[in-house]
This record gives sequence, structure tokens and C-alpha cells, in this order.
Amino acid sequence: MAHRDELLQLLNSKLESGRVRDYCPNGLQVEGKVQVRKILTGVTASQALLDRAVEEQADAVLVHHGYFWKSEASEITGMKKRRLQTLLQHDISLFAYHLPLDIHPELGNNAQLGALLGFPDSSALASVEPVGVVRQTQLTEALSLADMVARMQQQLQRPVFAHDAGLGEIRHIAWCTGGGQGYIDAAAAAGAQLFISGEVSEQTIHSANELGIHFIAAGHHATERYGVKALGEWLAAQADVEVVFTDIYNPA
Repeated sequence: MAHRDELLQLLNSKLESGRVRDYCPNGLQVEGKVQVRKILTGVTASQALLDRAVEEQADAVLVHHGYFWKSEASEITGMKKRRLQTLLQHDISLFAYHLPLDIHPELGNNAQLGALLGFPDSSALASVEPVGVVRQTQLTEALSLADMVARMQQQLQRPVFAHDAGLGEIRHIAWCTGGGQGYIDAAAAAGAQLFISGEVSEQTIHSANELGIHFIAAGHHATERYGVKALGEWLAAQADVEVVFTDIYNPA
């Protein structure tokens, strides 16, 4: 069993959350039990994940997508009320880390996706802030777009959307998990032949065609499962606490 504030200090220190300007608060978003025996981790603090935490008798939830985004309404009604009520009724703490978890060079979503896909010696694209939100690698052996699609579908266990920009084989790859499709221009400027993200927008395809870069959208949720899972495993090794990763299905 670990103290809630000890866990918060460990997480904040590891992710250096104080140095990143974000769209939401990072760290402890909802205060629950002081003593934490079990933590449930997941991508998003949805009602389904919270209900699972109650079933699992978890004392805390650790996610990538938490609450209190700058663009959301401040009223606590409807869906937001039900979610917060579940946490407060059961005295469950909510820890959430957004950009700090995206960019971490070891445990981050981008680093973990790169490791899953077998990308060697990846590095942050320094032209994009915060540094680490886009990563890149140079493959030792060139791949076709079809080969890359097959690899991703096998590793992610889901179909992906691929747009062929009419290039040849691929060596230089850049990627940003989740809703990072807007970074395709920066990836092309850095010389990447393929850009990978979670989502695709209408303008993404025009950029791919006009900049001459392949594009793959593999799903926001699917590409961001691995950072919070790795973070939870790291935390379990640092503190006397049980950590369980729960993947709530989301096709988007």
C-alpha cells in the first residue's frame, strides 16, 4: 500500500509534468483515498473505466485522457456529473497525464508506439514543440507502404487507414499518436516519407498528396494504449501498489 501523495510525487517527477503547458491539468485531478492499494490504468476516464474501477475495488485510476479541458463547459451536469459522482462516492483518486505522457522519451505514447512497431533509435523531431510530440526514425531496411500497413495491423490488432502518396519505398518515418495528424507538414519538412498518427482530417490527405508523403491513421485510442500501460507498470515497480491495465474498447 502506498500514500497517494507519494504516488503523485513519483508520477510528476518521472513525467516532469510541471514543465509542459497543456490543455488540461496534469497530475491529481480528483482526490480520493489517502492510502492506495490498487490502481486501474486506461486510456480515458470514461464511465465504463470508472465502473470497472469500482468493480475491481481500485483506490485510484490513472489515465491519459482525464477531465477539465480548457474547451469544455464548466458546469457539472449530465455525463460529467455522473463520472465525478462515481469517483467521489467511492473515494477513488483520478490521476491524469496528457502531453507529459505523449512526449516522455521512455514511457510516452510516441516512444512506446515506436518500440511496438520495431522502429530503431527513434528521436524527437526538434522543430515541433513540445519536443517529443513528434518522433522519427530511419529504418535500416526500406519498407513498402503495404509492408508497413501489414506490420501495424498485426501489432495493433485492428485495421488502419493508409493513403498512398505515390512514393517508392520508405526509410524515414515520423509519427504522433492520437490526434496528431496536423503535424504532417512538419514531418514532410523534416524529410519523412511516411507520417503515422491516430486520426485523419480532410486536409491531411491534401497535405500528403501535395507534400509527397505517405500517411497512416491507426486510431486515436489504439495508438495511445501503450504509454499509460507502460507508466502503470513503471509505477508498480517503484511503489508498493498493484496496477492493472484495462483496455476499454474504442474503435476510433
